[in-house]
Amino acid sequence: MVNEDRLGPVPPNRGWRRPGAGRAVHVAGGAEYQATTVQAAGLYPFTAGSGAPLLGVPIGRHQLWGETVLLDPFEWLSAGLITNTGIFVLGQPGAGKSALAKRLVMGMAATGSQVLVLGDTKPDYTRVVEHLGGRVIRVGRGLDRINPLDAGPLGAVLARMSGPDAEQLRLEVRGRRLTLLIALCTLVRDGGRISNAEEVVLGRAVDLLADRHVGDPVIPDVLAVLDQGPDTVRAAARAAGAADYRRRVDDLVATLRLLCEGTLAGVFDAATSTPIDLSAKAVSIDISRVVTAGDKLVAAAMLSTWSYGYAVIDAAAALAEQGLAPRRRHLAVMDELWRALRGAPGLVEPADALTRLSRNLGVAQIMLTHSLDDLEALGNAEDRAKGRGMAERCAVKVLAALPGRELDRIGRIVRLSGPERDIVSSWAAPDALVPGAAHPGRGKYLLKTGERAGMPVALYLVGDEFALYDTDTAVKAGAR
Repeated sequence: MVNEDRLGPVPPNRGWRRPGAGRAVHVAGGAEYQATTVQAAGLYPFTAGSGAPLLGVPIGRHQLWGETVLLDPFEWLSAGLITNTGIFVLGQPGAGKSALAKRLVMGMAATGSQVLVLGDTKPDYTRVVEHLGGRVIRVGRGLDRINPLDAGPLGAVLARMSGPDAEQLRLEVRGRRLTLLIALCTLVRDGGRISNAEEVVLGRAVDLLADRHVGDPVIPDVLAVLDQGPDTVRAAARAAGAADYRRRVDDLVATLRLLCEGTLAGVFDAATSTPIDLSAKAVSIDISRVVTAGDKLVAAAMLSTWSYGYAVIDAAAALAEQGLAPRRRHLAVMDELWRALRGAPGLVEPADALTRLSRNLGVAQIMLTHSLDDLEALGNAEDRAKGRGMAERCAVKVLAALPGRELDRIGRIVRLSGPERDIVSSWAAPDALVPGAAHPGRGKYLLKTGERAGMPVALYLVGDEFALYDTDTAVKAGAR
C-alpha cells in the first residue's frame, strides 16, 4: 500500500516514482482532432480557426492553424465568397505554380468540370490529361493543325438550331472568325494593325465563303476570293477599277500569304485536323513543338487555341440553353500567359475579351505567369492597362515565392499587410546553397480574396502526384 501523504498532492508528468503508484514508462502524444469553431468551442473555448471555407479541392494545410484549405471557384462563387471565377497565380519559376494548377485540374475534373488546357508550352499537363482519360492535341508543323476560321463545335450546334437564336449564333461565329484572323494578321505584320478598310474587305470575303461552303473555310480560301475579286468584295474595298482594287488589297493579300507560306506555314493553313470533343473530360492543346520557332508562332498558336477553346465553351452553353445537353462547368488553364500577350502590340485585346464573360459562360480560369513585369513589358500603355485589368479582375490571387520588389508592384492591385509581405518574400530564395536542400518556397502559396487577410497554404503531394506533376523530368533525365 502506497503512503499517499508522502507522494504529494500532484503527480509529475509520468506519475510518482513509487511501486504501485501508476508510474508510466511511455506517454503517448495527444490525439489531434479537427472541427469547426462552432463545434469545438464547446469542448475547448480557445479554439481559433483560419476562416478557410470547406468548399472545393484540398490544396494544402494552413501554415498557421494546420487545417485543410480547399478551393473551388465555382463553389466559392455560389457561396458568395468571391465575385467571379478567375484565379491569377504569380510566382518564381520552380515555386510550384503548375503543381497547384494540376491539383485543381485533378480535383475539379473529378467533380464534373471539363478541363481545357489552352496552349501547353512545355508541355506540363500532358500526363495529367492522359491520366484523366482526356485528349491531347499536339499542334505544330507536320502535326495537328488549327484552322482559325473553324467554327468548331459552334458550327455543329448551329446546324441544330433555327430562328433568332440561330441568327445570333451565326453572327457570333462570324465575329470570332474575324477577331482571330485580324489578330493573326496583326501578329505577322509585327504589330502593324489591320486598317478599317481591310477589316471590311476581310469581313465581306468571310461572309461570301460562309454562304458558299458547306463546312468551314480556310485561309487559302480567303486568299482565293481576294485574288478573284468578285463584285461584292470590290464594292467593300470601294475600288474604282481592277487596278485600284489590287492596290487596295495588296498589303492584305501579302499578310495572309505569310500565314500560309511564311514562318507559320503548316500550322494554320488547312482544316483543323483533330477537333475538340465536347464530351471529353479533359483536353490539352500541346504547342510545345512551336516554342523553338519564336514568340510570333507561340503567340499565334496560343491565340488560336484560346479562341477554339472558348468556342467549345460557347457551344456547350448553347446546347444547354436549347435543352439539347446538360449544362457543364469548364476549367480553362492559361499557363505561360506572358508568351501570348507579348507576341505583338494589340494582342491583349482578344485575350482580354475572351476572359471577360467567364462567369456567364460557366467557366473558371487559372492564369499563371512569373511576374507583373510580364504585363508591364507590353508594347504600349493601352496594352499594359488591359493586362493589369486581367489580373485585377481575378477574384482569387495566389502569390508563390516572390521577392520584395515584385511585391511592391503587386501592392498596386491587391493590398498586402506587412506580415503577408514578409512571409511571401521569405519563400523567394534559400538562405544558403546546400545541395539537396528543398527550396523554402516550393509548394507554398498565399491566397488573397478581396480585402480579406491572406491564407498561407502549404501543398503536399501524395501518391501519383509526384510523377504526374513533376516539371523537371527532362532536366533529371539529362543528368543521368
